[in-house]
Amino acid sequence: VQLQAFGGGLVQAGGSLRLSCAASGRTFSEYTMGWFRQAPGKEREFVAAISWSRGMTLYTDSVKGRFTISRDNAKNTMYLEMNTLKPEDTAVYYCAARWRTTVTSTPGSYDYWGQGTQVTVSS
Repeated sequence: VQLQAFGGGLVQAGGSLRLSCAASGRTFSEYTMGWFRQAPGKEREFVAAISWSRGMTLYTDSVKGRFTISRDNAKNTMYLEMNTLKPEDTAVYYCAARWRTTVTSTPGSYDYWGQGTQVTVSS
């Protein structure tokens, strides 16, 4: 599966953005999908994931209540709605996929990655 993330940009603190991850290739509905981010000088960290079946979700604590992950299997697209953005959310955001697995926060568990989209939150 090929992934392409887009929707990043520059936003003021407290603002909102919606990221999208478009997938092509094999059956999108059979992939557990995840969002990760990497800030300059830091390791890639887990943000959120949504399972391939029943749409179970998982979030890192720092984004709970602010970010919402969702998917539209008919459009082969995953989304990350980001509200009440903070400067510490600034990073390159990546989408990732793994075939038929439970939701996981471990980057190494994902087999396919998109190219990343920059999110910058100004204070």
